[in-house]
Amino acid sequence: MRAAIILCTGIWLVSGGVLAQTSTSKSGDSKQAARTIADAKSASRVRGTVPTGRAQTRKKRSVQRRPLRPSEGQLAGLQRVDDPLDLKSSVALVVDQDTEEVLFEKNTHAVLPIASITKLMTALVTVEADLPLDEELTLTRAEMVKAGMRSNLRPGLKITRGTALHLALMSSENRAAQLLGRSYPGGLPAFVEAMNAKALLLGMDDSHFADPTGLSSENRSSANDLVRLVKAAYDHEVIRDFSVSGELALPIGKRMVRYGNTNRLTTNPEWDIGLQKTGYISAAGRCLVMQAVIEGKRVVMVLLDSVGKYSRLGDAQRIRDWLEATHVDASPPRSSSSTGAVRPI
Repeated sequence: MRAAIILCTGIWLVSGGVLAQTSTSKSGDSKQAARTIADAKSASRVRGTVPTGRAQTRKKRSVQRRPLRPSEGQLAGLQRVDDPLDLKSSVALVVDQDTEEVLFEKNTHAVLPIASITKLMTALVTVEADLPLDEELTLTRAEMVKAGMRSNLRPGLKITRGTALHLALMSSENRAAQLLGRSYPGGLPAFVEAMNAKALLLGMDDSHFADPTGLSSENRSSANDLVRLVKAAYDHEVIRDFSVSGELALPIGKRMVRYGNTNRLTTNPEWDIGLQKTGYISAAGRCLVMQAVIEGKRVVMVLLDSVGKYSRLGDAQRIRDWLEATHVDASPPRSSSSTGAVRPI
């Protein structure tokens, strides 16, 4: 602690418990006094004393750094479950699309938020309603959902329903998905009702949908249910093509905005992906569902609640490597959370 005591004959400085006097001439040697105070400050820093102003700055910065909120899977302890492939995803399920044989499973009983995987159901309801994809739709303030990320889609912009569907599936564009729901006959409430009705028809008993985007953590499902959703969506060519599309250029105002795919595996020539969708919100972690051909077999892959930006892609590669090594016909590895033997979906 520093304190300065001003006397008529000089300046007394208390610094770190040391009392020192600097004499001043009758003319007032202010420069000498300033140097003495500066030297005392320097000495205090050497002794480990941090100036008050700097301490306050560091405290302010530390308050601004907030840790990421744990996902529901983390809170439930799902990521502490070991599996033979050492996956970073809390939940994993791999199924032979044609025989429905389960090839790999981990924590498939869990019902978790699914983030933008929701948009597969949004696409399914839109396509099966036979709404014209070339119909021009106008964005309104109702589509300005807050997603924590920038969007070039603003009120007044006109795009076709097909373009909105393309953006929702390929780039996970939330405002495009919201537009699909709002422009549905009966509006957004009717659309969400149709989403849940379709889930029941598919036998997705663990699932519930609350909005077309997946931004709400109330959009929930299990790995088994998502296999059913992927297989149903795969029946529609337009959903397959849009989901694996690599790029879309969209004129917005006076410029051309280019959108890419959120799943970089779609541009990897070593992968043969027929359908995919990624998803992320803090409650759900990183999610990925895919249909792919591996060793000549069509498989459906579900990965939920993965930690790390690219870990879900790494998990997909680990699963593919294992399937290729075992030629997809070996006995499936079992995690400690797996239930029973190989079972149909």
